[in-house]
Amino acid sequence: MIRRESLLSLEAYARERNAFRASVMAHKKKRTVRLGEHVTLQFEDELTIRYQVQEMLRIERIFEEQGIQGELDAYNPLVPDGANWKATMLIEYPDAEERRRMLARLKGIERRTWVRVAGCERVDAIADEDLERETEEKTSAVHFVRFELSEEMRKRLRGGAPLSMGIDHPRYRAEVEVPAGVREALVADLAA
Repeated sequence: MIRRESLLSLEAYARERNAFRASVMAHKKKRTVRLGEHVTLQFEDELTIRYQVQEMLRIERIFEEQGIQGELDAYNPLVPDGANWKATMLIEYPDAEERRRMLARLKGIERRTWVRVAGCERVDAIADEDLERETEEKTSAVHFVRFELSEEMRKRLRGGAPLSMGIDHPRYRAEVEVPAGVREALVADLAA
């Protein structure tokens, strides 16, 4: 959990922003999984969420305690707790018309996204706990998903078990073996 006293002031953040941003972008590359051509899972951790909070404070020019606490209250639930992974799910279609059409066709895709530790059952995403991002007409291009991992799954992962992820939506299917570097970063998030 990110605490108020650990955040940089707006002035200090302005001085350190470029270097901090570069390190966070490099860090995010090790936490990103592409599922097919159009879906990306960006796995969050304390550093990625800290960056989001600092950016929101900068953009909104928030320096009052109540506003800072409001941002922390909004973003802290996105930090994994050692027994789960939390990710931002991006559905990406560069062409606006194709994106509109596909978001209508892909309703429910966020709930059909999964992870699987070798030797265990797959774990389906728990999606959008903060607010509903789907309407009668379409799904959103951005979702927040959580994957709860059992003690057995965490143990197997720490022991080197392979990890796969995928989507089994009727209109979008993808499955990947998670690359070693990303797998290592995700396993490091898990409590012993």
